[in-house]
Amino acid sequence: MSVLEIKNYTKVYGEGKKAADNISLTVEAGDIYGFIGHNGAGKSTTIRAIVGVLDFTQGEILIEGKSVKEDPIACKKITAYIPDNPDLYENLTGIQYLNFIADVFEISQKDREERIKKYGDMFEITESLGSLISSYSHGMKQKVAIISALIHEPKLMVMDEPFVGLDPKATFILKEIMHEMCQKGAAVFFSTHVLDVAEKLCNKVAIIKKGQLIESGTMEQLTNGQSLESVFMEVVNE
Repeated sequence: MSVLEIKNYTKVYGEGKKAADNISLTVEAGDIYGFIGHNGAGKSTTIRAIVGVLDFTQGEILIEGKSVKEDPIACKKITAYIPDNPDLYENLTGIQYLNFIADVFEISQKDREERIKKYGDMFEITESLGSLISSYSHGMKQKVAIISALIHEPKLMVMDEPFVGLDPKATFILKEIMHEMCQKGAAVFFSTHVLDVAEKLCNKVAIIKKGQLIESGTMEQLTNGQSLESVFMEVVNE
C-alpha cells in the first residue's frame, strides 16, 4: 500500500525558475526511501511540499490517499517532519515542548509518558528534559525534535538530512527506530548527503538533479553491484 504518492509535482518560483520539475514517485508501507542530490537540486523544496509547509504549482501529493492540498489536517495527523535545522521553542523546557506536541496530536497522558520515557532513555536525554531548550546543544535539540516526531506514531516520517549533528550512538539509534517503524507498516522518506548511510539503510532511492528526478527504484536495481556513490557520481555528471 502506498503511504506517499507524488504525481507530476512541479514547483516554480516567481522568476520562472523550476525548483522541482514534474516529479513522480511512490513510497510504500515498509519503505525506507532515500532522496539524494546536490545542494540546490530540489530536495528540501520537495520535502517541504510533502509536509505542507510549501505550496506547489502543479501535480498532487497524496498521503495514504489524501491530498496535502485538499485535506491538509488529515495528512498532518499521520505525518512527522524533522527539518534539517530543528526550530524549537527555546523558552520552553524539553518536557514542556514534548507535552505541547503531544497536546497538538491529542495523545493520551499514558501514551505520551510511555513514549517520552522510551525515547528519552534511548537518546540519553531524559535527565535534561527539565532544562530550557535554549541551553541545549544542536545535537540535543535534534534529539528532542526526533522524539517530538515519534510521539504520535506517524505513518509517514519525513526527514531532511536527519543525521547532521547527531553523534554516532544517536545516529545508530535513529536508524534502529526507522527500521522498527517500517516493520510496523509505516514508511520513512528522507534526504541525505551521506551516501554510504543511504546505501546500507534504504531499500529504495531516488536521485534528483536540477529539480528533475533522474533515477528512482530499489537499491538493487539502481546500484546493480556498484556502490551508490559511483552510481550517483555517474548520473549527476552526465
